[in-house]
Amino acid sequence: MYIIKQLRRKNNISQSQLGEEIGVSLRTIQLYERKDANIPIKNLTKIAEYFGLTIAELYMHEVNDMGEAYTRRQPFTKHGSVFYPLEHGKYLVMAPLVLVEWHQKYIKSLKTDKFTNPFQGGFIIDFLTEEPHRIFEVSGDSMNDSSAASIPNKSYVLGLEVKKESLARNKETFWNESYILVCLDRIICKRLTGYNKDKRALLCHNLNTSPEFQDFELPLDDVLQVFRIVKKQL
Repeated sequence: MYIIKQLRRKNNISQSQLGEEIGVSLRTIQLYERKDANIPIKNLTKIAEYFGLTIAELYMHEVNDMGEAYTRRQPFTKHGSVFYPLEHGKYLVMAPLVLVEWHQKYIKSLKTDKFTNPFQGGFIIDFLTEEPHRIFEVSGDSMNDSSAASIPNKSYVLGLEVKKESLARNKETFWNESYILVCLDRIICKRLTGYNKDKRALLCHNLNTSPEFQDFELPLDDVLQVFRIVKKQL
């Protein structure tokens, strides 16, 4: 993020000093200061707190630096996400973030409704929808084929919830897109290619063609939530 470099220089802080404060190397700080840096939410939180900002404010500074000025309209909350209006009909969405280490707690929370998410992540979006937004940290490289469509291990993806029963209608518009599937025992990222009506199962495809990543059928009854991926941070 360019704003990290600007804040560091404004406060006369060297890259090595900032690295020491948040517990990472000089090289890591150098990577974080790039435009499209993939900064773990824990470290982003530490950086924001170090400069006396919230993560949302850090993103707003970055947005303004890119020429997408915040319109100063009142932010609003929907389905647990906070939306900050930008110019040209865009929004900064700060959505609940589910890190890999929180996957099991998130699954359990769907049964008890007692999960409190301490983290949020930010994405710039071009439109509003009625569906809930969630951000997930991806585990594993089954969706990494080094193409533009890749979703590598430790990526962050923004998903819009899709009612799982709607997938059983087998509409073509659902298929050949990447999804987060919240299952009974795990959270996975897969491309859905179709629906087997007889077996009542989703057809899951891996982008990675390595032998250990085989396509498979996932019973719809084993799926708790489905999120269509609309944005990603590598």
